[in-house]
Amino acid sequence: MTTEHLIVFSLPGLRVADVDASTTPTLRRWAKSGGVAELAPTFPCVTSPVQASMLTGATPREHGVVGNGFYHRERDEVEFWVAHHDVVAGEPVWDAMKRRRPDFTTAVWHYQNIKGATADFIVTPAPIHEPDGTTRLWCYSKPDGFYAELLADIGHFPLQHYWGPLSNMESTRWILHGARRLIERHAPNLHLIYLPHLDYAAQKFGPDSPQARTALVELDAELASFAEFVGSSRIGATAAFLVAGEYAMTAVSGVVHPNRLLRQAGLLAVREEGGAEHVDLVASRAFAMVDHQFAHVYVKSSSASAADPRSAAGGGAAQSRGGGAGWGNTGGSERDHAGETGRIHPADAASESDIERVAEVFRGVAGVAGVYAGRRRADIGLDHPRSGEIVLVAREESWFAYPWWLDDRAAPAFARTVDIHRKPGYDPVELFFDPATRGIPLDATLVKGSHGAPASSARQRSALILSSAPPDGVNFNNPLRDIDVKGLILALLSDEGSRGSR
Repeated sequence: MTTEHLIVFSLPGLRVADVDASTTPTLRRWAKSGGVAELAPTFPCVTSPVQASMLTGATPREHGVVGNGFYHRERDEVEFWVAHHDVVAGEPVWDAMKRRRPDFTTAVWHYQNIKGATADFIVTPAPIHEPDGTTRLWCYSKPDGFYAELLADIGHFPLQHYWGPLSNMESTRWILHGARRLIERHAPNLHLIYLPHLDYAAQKFGPDSPQARTALVELDAELASFAEFVGSSRIGATAAFLVAGEYAMTAVSGVVHPNRLLRQAGLLAVREEGGAEHVDLVASRAFAMVDHQFAHVYVKSSSASAADPRSAAGGGAAQSRGGGAGWGNTGGSERDHAGETGRIHPADAASESDIERVAEVFRGVAGVAGVYAGRRRADIGLDHPRSGEIVLVAREESWFAYPWWLDDRAAPAFARTVDIHRKPGYDPVELFFDPATRGIPLDATLVKGSHGAPASSARQRSALILSSAPPDGVNFNNPLRDIDVKGLILALLSDEGSRGSR
């Protein structure tokens, strides 16, 4: 069969062990028809870098997506889920495909860092935050007006079911319904679809919990319905499915709070507002931007605080928009989502002794597997200007939480809410709800599954499933890498390649 239409599902948390006839019969059927292989994600094994690696065939040190968030030194600002595509360096798969097949079109649903990309069709959440604090549902779409068409057909994307304590199948179901509409109207040749459903139960209850298995059953049923639709549609005779697990979850029983350690060492400063403590990025000598099982630790020159008038008591903000106050990385320039370039002046760069002092805080800490400072970041592929001066890696059974306060009574108000933008780190506790406070709890030990550490064992590798015979030269009997996915997509859609055997 010639593949003229390829549907790629990006599934967080899918493992080879999850693919069996009783739990996931649809995935199992595709695997028997084509192939299933272990997929090794490139560190850091979290959504944004792994998606960028799959789409560009490049590693994080090359494409520059070093986490789900970025720290902009030049304006003292942490920004998670920025959504703009110009943070990604390298040629995306749809541009490479256009060079080979100019008539082919691409659609992308809910991938990270996708706004402004050159794909033909794009849908991704873009809620509108009103001045009064309310949030209005909306999605960025390309072409203009595409989301308005979907809104008329299937209603708003249910953002409340995409992340937070109400997360459930409804967000995945909406994405698949939208993809059906697009196939009916435009039949894109490459369809890239992010489905989040497996992310929720595995983090809340653990990857091997009964709830995680139920999530697999639920997702497989939706995929079966979607596959039936595709088979009866105008693209059915020339369509194939490729399923890429972004990463594998591991069970966790411990948590480390890097910012509390920095504060206790006198390196992270806070300021009080209305009885709550906010991290003061301007006055701090170091702070950690945590992201699941790894963290970027940004270190300021020891002389910068005294030289910068904003570092006086009470100055700065958790996401201040002032100048850089000496946050130093020796790696050169960086490009943020708006296309700005900020070069760190050599005089502001943290010295080796500055970095070593901060690194020593984390050595020997239970739950920390590795402390990669300065040049040693190259050992884990994160020697990039956007990286922190230090990168921390958690042990497989632990993860990193963002809080800096030492008493929960001093937690900022946003800590008890779903607020992915004001928190300077990823917070999986947002999946839980505390009836007593009617908000998000502050107990990080509730989290039972995590990911992000280097995939050094089979337990940390995900699954790659193809519903048709692999192209010549692709061996599904051996583990593949996330950077191989781009080439596999191009080979499947090539009008020259033939199909081999597994």
